[in-house]
Amino acid sequence: MAELRPLVLDVDGTFLKTDMLFECFWAGLGRAPLATLKACALHLRQPQRLKAELAQIAPLRTDLLPVNPDVAGYAASAVADGRDVVLASASDQTLVRALADEYALSETVFASDGVTNLKGQAKADALVAAFGERGFDYAGDAPVDRKIWDRADGALIVGKQDATAEALKAAGHRVTRVEGGWSLRDLIRALRPHQWVKNVLLFLPMIAAHEFALATIGLVLLGIMAFSAVASCIYIVNDLLDLEADRLHPTKQNRPFASGAVPIQVGMATCAALGVFALGLAAVLSPAFLAVIFCYMVLALSYSLRLKRMRWIDIATLAMLYTIRVIAGAAASGVEASFYMLVFIFPVFVTLGCVKRLTELTLATSDERLPGRGYGRNDRGDLLNVGALGIIGALVIFFLYSRTPQAAELYPTVWMLWLALIPIAIWLIRMLALGFLGRQDYDPIVFAMRDKLGIGLLLITVSLMFYAAGLWAEWFGG
Repeated sequence: MAELRPLVLDVDGTFLKTDMLFECFWAGLGRAPLATLKACALHLRQPQRLKAELAQIAPLRTDLLPVNPDVAGYAASAVADGRDVVLASASDQTLVRALADEYALSETVFASDGVTNLKGQAKADALVAAFGERGFDYAGDAPVDRKIWDRADGALIVGKQDATAEALKAAGHRVTRVEGGWSLRDLIRALRPHQWVKNVLLFLPMIAAHEFALATIGLVLLGIMAFSAVASCIYIVNDLLDLEADRLHPTKQNRPFASGAVPIQVGMATCAALGVFALGLAAVLSPAFLAVIFCYMVLALSYSLRLKRMRWIDIATLAMLYTIRVIAGAAASGVEASFYMLVFIFPVFVTLGCVKRLTELTLATSDERLPGRGYGRNDRGDLLNVGALGIIGALVIFFLYSRTPQAAELYPTVWMLWLALIPIAIWLIRMLALGFLGRQDYDPIVFAMRDKLGIGLLLITVSLMFYAAGLWAEWFGG
């Protein structure tokens, strides 16, 4: 009887909204990057061996992998009807068996075993040998599955394959369609365009030097475009390395790659395109800017791979990544970045890094260490102290700068510069307090750009500095 035929499910892209080979690759890069890259170099042309090696290097938590709810619903209905639901995948057999156990599916699985890559014709032959010609229904999502559908009775097709569906119907197969694929909107969400606001930091050298020529502004805007592209590139890498940690997080589990809304392969291709665009635009701007953006990429990748898991080192690295943006603004525009400005902003960003971790710890739902980070709730006091030291350091450096010949030349009304210390101090103390109380966004820079009171304090600071420089009088004749 047709209803007693086993339902055979492809795994990658069908039962799961992800691909276990790429899951293992990125998990391996995060846990053992050298071993992972070595395995890829040795077995790139032997996919069955590569899958087995990566599965050993980075075993996956199959309970966290995103499942296609529609396919899972069909599977549940089949089990309720007394049918066997069998997983058949080109992924490694150890992972496929673990997945079948996790969802209480048939103990019989078909998968790659290190010798045979169970895909396309090889999978079709194995299933026919086990169940007979047209003795099973098959669910798949890719053109390569056509070889299996042709020899199955019923075809469950995930995604847009209209021509395949019509051809199977014409050949007498029962066809069921299931929504699949990904949306451009989700991919754009993965780029985190709201984070591009951080790149306004590239304007700081221009503002500090009072260089407001249109040509200078245009160069900085091009620099911001390049930095936005490279930042999105790194965000994708970071998300792919953090798949397991994000799935354990109350809100990050909804990110496009963690949730399976966008395939990992699409993310990798987009990442490569953004990197090429950023480096190409940087090369056009200047060799100095190209060098800065390359250093940013190296440091950001190091942060994603290792440094973010190291207590305190991660905060210093975050501060350095923000500071590099200021250096990049100088390199793009050709305006010299003041040494005092760089020394001033570094402790500011150390404080904001502490704010980021304080916020995460305060909003955490348990006392365990943050997934993929080295902090627990007992570190909140230390983070608060380091953040306070950053505030004190920034204010002292700002005051010392006001006593330099460079400051005297740029800001003749020095007492107004000292007055600007008040809103700066209030802004920093408020940011630290909000982080400690858990009333912040997970990213303090993004929070600062939409915090009305904070923006008011920053505008007061800039206004006082412009007044001290005599710019208001120069621009408005008063």
